[in-house]
Amino acid sequence: MVGDHMFLKVTPITGIGRSIHAKKLTPRFIGPFEIFERIGPLAYRIALPPHLSGVHDVFHVSQLKKYQLDPLHMIEPEDVDLHENLTYWAELEKIVNVKEKQLRHKTIWLVKVIQKGMTSSDTT
Repeated sequence: MVGDHMFLKVTPITGIGRSIHAKKLTPRFIGPFEIFERIGPLAYRIALPPHLSGVHDVFHVSQLKKYQLDPLHMIEPEDVDLHENLTYWAELEKIVNVKEKQLRHKTIWLVKVIQKGMTSSDTT
């Protein structure tokens, strides 16, 4: 079992739901993560990425799901020129939508754009 890969279930109980609150709809499972060791009959220590370093790395088997190797999960990395602050420059291709949002004491503009080399599903 050690060396296998598992998906981790995202729930408020595991603490991972709170730690990846960057999106409104958090995924049900995240991963895959490698299993380091079996702690007991129902507990496993898994390798977590640095952005989840605040989360305890031992999980009950009910929080894990076996990873089934799928060639469609393989993604070729892109060559991205990152700056020192881990940002990159992307060229604007088209503005898709513009709307004004009224907050309590100020107004902000929400602009949806497509960057060059991205598909319309990758709008930001």
